Amino acid sequence: MEISEIEVRTLEGATQKLSVYAGKVLLIVNVASRCGYTPQYTGLEALYRRYRERGFVVLGFPCDQFGHQEPGDAAEIREFCSLNYEVSFPLFAKIEVNGEGAHPLYKLLKSARPGLLGTEAIKWNFTKFLVGRDGSVLHRYAPADKPEGLSADIEANLTAPSG
Repeated sequence: MEISEIEVRTLEGATQKLSVYAGKVLLIVNVASRCGYTPQYTGLEALYRRYRERGFVVLGFPCDQFGHQEPGDAAEIREFCSLNYEVSFPLFAKIEVNGEGAHPLYKLLKSARPGLLGTEAIKWNFTKFLVGRDGSVLHRYAPADKPEGLSADIEANLTAPSG
């Protein structure tokens, strides 16, 4: 299965195929409102605003699998992100990234780009995956990797010829 074939639910509850982002460079992140890394929303939003006109999109997937750090419902998540971080990039319905209930998107991301020592499990919120215009999973970044540090990789993929 390719990323573009995967269906996700928007934060508002609509079903959407990721094919709507075909041809764009994506940064897919499992996010949470009550995490030590939550301030990364600022950097993620800055990246989105800086590169969106060039075909870059941040996709945020709230996840409550790590220390119950995303307890809110969709409305609470939207309000928190809007009021505290002025998030304008797409946010999706809460998902699981590990275990039996792991979303197909995360199963694909983890198998394409295993983490340290080949482990596929997501270790914490704000793990980031960079996906190229062709849908290939290019990089996996640890939660501690700040969004600001990803600019060079994003730039390289925005200027790379597609196909």
